[in-house]
Amino acid sequence: MKTIARCAALTACLAWGGSWTVVQAQGEASEKERHAEEPSALWAWANFVMLAGGLGYLAAKHGGPWFVSRSQAIRRGIADAEEVRAKAEARAAEVDRKLAGLETEIASLRADAHREQASEAERIRQQAEADLARLKEHASNEIAAAGKAGRLELKRYAAQLAIDLAEQKIRRQLTPELQASLVDSFARNLPRPPAGSQLTK
Repeated sequence: MKTIARCAALTACLAWGGSWTVVQAQGEASEKERHAEEPSALWAWANFVMLAGGLGYLAAKHGGPWFVSRSQAIRRGIADAEEVRAKAEARAAEVDRKLAGLETEIASLRADAHREQASEAERIRQQAEADLARLKEHASNEIAAAGKAGRLELKRYAAQLAIDLAEQKIRRQLTPELQASLVDSFARNLPRPPAGSQLTK
């Protein structure tokens, strides 16, 4: 950039100098019209040649490398931009592909969720049926055990009641005379010890 600024400043100076010479030549032309026209035209051409030569020298010396570096920078920028554009297009294509498959994936997820929900509901139903069957079996076992215990208790109570009733009936019928006759009868029915035992002695 500094080289371009220098070239522009030098060009402006040379152009100003050339135009000043032309203005001076025109002012002197009024005094010496014919004699001054040829030298002023020569000066103008000389200034132009000097200006063109200076510009050509500066352009050849500094312009070439600057334009080359600038061209390389532009090429690098274009290559970088192309790479960025290619990556952006690849990302956009990937996003489009994912979006295209998103509906299918959502439908698949919904179907999987429905299947899992149905499977879980069936498992819960089977578990509930098994628990209910166990509860029924346990309740029936408890009822059977309670019924058995109740029947046993009822039999025991009935037996005890029968014994009590029999005892009461016997006591009512048992008079002192009957008791004495029963004791005599019991004593007579007792077996007698053999002869020669200690009791006979």
